[in-house]
Amino acid sequence: MTATRRWTIDRIVPVLAGTMVLISIALVFAFSLWWLLLTTFVAANLLLYGFAGWCPVTLLLRRLGVPRTGSPAMERTA
Repeated sequence: MTATRRWTIDRIVPVLAGTMVLISIALVFAFSLWWLLLTTFVAANLLLYGFAGWCPVTLLLRRLGVPRTGSPAMERTA
């Protein structure tokens, strides 16, 4: 087992979604309630990721070469 954990799609998606939600909340307080549309978009993509196993950001991450999971065995079957 390696000492460092690689960043995988399964780890990046929730971190990115949480960051976007926090940014949109800050924008709501600073500018307009319309920024809640960003929060809604992020939530819809998280639901899609939860049910279907992919969302638009996962397609981008795959093209950038980010592995789906940390397990090499899982990468060979994907």
